[in-house]
Amino acid sequence: MSERDERPEAGGRAEGWAPGEAGVLPRGVAAQARARLDRMRGRGDLRADQPRADAEGSAEEDASAAQLPPTSRSPATAVVTAGLEPPRQGEPFLPGPVFAGPYHAAGEIDDSPHLYGRISNPGFERYEAALGSLDGGHSVVFASGMAAASAVLQRLLGPGDLLVAPNDGYPGVMQIAREHLALRGVGVRLVATEDEPIRRAAKGASMVWLETPANPGLQTLELEQTIAICRRAGARVVVDNTLATPLRQQPLALGADLVVSSDSKHLSGHSDLIMGHVSAADREVAEDLRQWRTLAGAVPGPFETWLAHRSLATLEIRLRRQEEVATAVFEALRQREDVADVRYPGFSSVLGFDLGSPRRARTFLDALEIVAEATSFGGLHSTAERRDRFGDGQVPPGYVRFNAGIEGPEDVVGDVVRALDLSR
Repeated sequence: MSERDERPEAGGRAEGWAPGEAGVLPRGVAAQARARLDRMRGRGDLRADQPRADAEGSAEEDASAAQLPPTSRSPATAVVTAGLEPPRQGEPFLPGPVFAGPYHAAGEIDDSPHLYGRISNPGFERYEAALGSLDGGHSVVFASGMAAASAVLQRLLGPGDLLVAPNDGYPGVMQIAREHLALRGVGVRLVATEDEPIRRAAKGASMVWLETPANPGLQTLELEQTIAICRRAGARVVVDNTLATPLRQQPLALGADLVVSSDSKHLSGHSDLIMGHVSAADREVAEDLRQWRTLAGAVPGPFETWLAHRSLATLEIRLRRQEEVATAVFEALRQREDVADVRYPGFSSVLGFDLGSPRRARTFLDALEIVAEATSFGGLHSTAERRDRFGDGQVPPGYVRFNAGIEGPEDVVGDVVRALDLSR
């Protein structure tokens, strides 16, 4: 029996859905997967105006439950204190990394808090507590942002589901959707990062993946209203919050079910590690993703986790300086007649602009002295790249994605202006 035959009837499913070359599954596999996913889905069919059905226990019952920072604390204080244990005489503020494969674990497996490094690590738990407090949810840390995104897409979607995702966002999500999810019987609907197309596409969807501001085009959404409409349509909503960070945008507080982030960017901020995380409004969903991480082996290293947690404390001050630099560059670019399509969402470190041709963009990048030519964003150093060199066609061939670092704004602007003049 094919999985199309086993797929439930079209109640609530989008017309015209096509699973791609899904192949043939053994009898009963698709039905079992559907039943498991329906149990996991939990709140997927709740309306946005209904209370969340989180079965929250007390802090004593679950020590890993996210602790929201007191509302009186500023973001700067929240990032400094996030995930830190109560002060203990003679102990460091942030305990060092724990390097362990196996742990001493005599007796039954529940007799020890840690059994094996692929399952858990004290550093993971501290960093997850920090991220959960900032996102307002239950966090799971992964070896990379793509590992985090893959866990959500592969674990929470199954045969018969429909995913709505951006066709102008991070290319890795589209690649997984087209090359992997479709082959597993998951319908894929790609739409532009615009509120109305997303809201229309959400009808019949199991999951809607949002990215705002989008990378690399920096499109933004009316997030709260779009989330509400997608949830009323019965979809679980996931928001990639990498570019905004929890200091500038709180998707879970706006009604999203999950937040995904590449912590390689702003959260760690030093361009020296690869990491990612997922925060879920529902603890059971977070635990299911944690189990998936263990099964897939997508765990970060203990030293990288410690570095990320250490670096988190300076997020607010780094982000403020990056926005100061980004604003200065944005204002300088807007004054020039030889620069087109200058984009900046008004926060975060990333802006974009079009120099008209690949040749001029390459000449501009070659002429920079302070600004390094490199991919990614969110780091201390100002960087830039011709984004279309990857060939995904999301932006014009002469489009430059610029990441503002923490150098002096006047120095960065001077470097940019000089390179623009030399590139004409």
